Amino acid sequence: MKKNLGSIRARIDALDQRVVALLNRRLTLAKEIGRLKRSKGGPIYVAEREALVLRKVCEANKGLLKDEALRTIYREIMSAAIALEKPLLIAYLGPEATNTHQAAIRKFGTSVDYHAMATIADIFTAVGKGEADYGVIPIENSTEGSVRDALDLFVDSELKIVAQLYLEVSHALISREPLDQITKVYSKDQALAQCRMWLQRHLPHAQLVEAPSTARAVQIAKGEKGAAAVASRLAAEHHDMPVLVDNIQDKADNMTRFFILGRQPSGSVGEGKDKSSFIISLSDEPGSLLRMLEPLSKRRINMTKIESRPSKKRPWDYYFFVDVSGHIEEPKLQAAVKELRRICPFVKWLGSYPAEDRKYIT
Repeated sequence: MKKNLGSIRARIDALDQRVVALLNRRLTLAKEIGRLKRSKGGPIYVAEREALVLRKVCEANKGLLKDEALRTIYREIMSAAIALEKPLLIAYLGPEATNTHQAAIRKFGTSVDYHAMATIADIFTAVGKGEADYGVIPIENSTEGSVRDALDLFVDSELKIVAQLYLEVSHALISREPLDQITKVYSKDQALAQCRMWLQRHLPHAQLVEAPSTARAVQIAKGEKGAAAVASRLAAEHHDMPVLVDNIQDKADNMTRFFILGRQPSGSVGEGKDKSSFIISLSDEPGSLLRMLEPLSKRRINMTKIESRPSKKRPWDYYFFVDVSGHIEEPKLQAAVKELRRICPFVKWLGSYPAEDRKYIT
């Protein structure tokens, strides 16, 4: 047996040597690409290229390795390549160990630099001023809907959505106290809402208190007798707090969508793998919503989302946030936008970006 194990391990060691050599060759080529990008002023992170690479490696995968694991490995390889091309700073809604922090790492890997920001508005400002290269913000949750502050900030911002990410969000009850001695539960408003029924069943007499973030909620609960927090297991580990109960979210498939913000727009992945977002306002007259939908409908452009928000400029005036399939460079979408601008008072393109494949969400 020892002889067989030794032989197999020797073969694994030899393969490891080849893998390391090939990875270094790949990074050398990536560094050269980075030099060419810098000489032409192009962006270092290219969302459409990332999407194509991940798709191609999964298509080439014919072995035992699961596509999900392969994508994780390649994200780290690309993160190391980006760090060689140019140090990147990613702003995210902090503090550390929040779901947005996890999403940022999932998108950009561990080889780039991160900076926690106190508010979503701070992220828009940091990226807009060039203090951060990209920003990661939560935009909507499958249980509780859109993050309204984020939607409103797009109205006056020139930043573009360059990528999106879906993250399955799992909440835990975190506390040093036994369940029957918890009198307060701290968390972000959306996290409390996503666990509302569980909290009502198991802690009906506990006061629910909003905190700036789930990670901050753990910090507060750590120093207060009778307190607990709703947050991720990562936040509990980060602050050295015990997890009382795992997976307390009311819906098993609790998903949050995140946007990646940048100063330059993304190119097209092609093959129907892109999505575009817009803000559109309507005239205050009968049939205006129907007329807004027609330029998309008659060109068979699929609308994947529509949501209204008050414009805050005058009472009962609304903007519509719209997601459609396709890239702004596609002729039929360009024609639809041209027509929309003739019939709507305000049409703003927020960005086109790769439509993440939902089968890889974990």
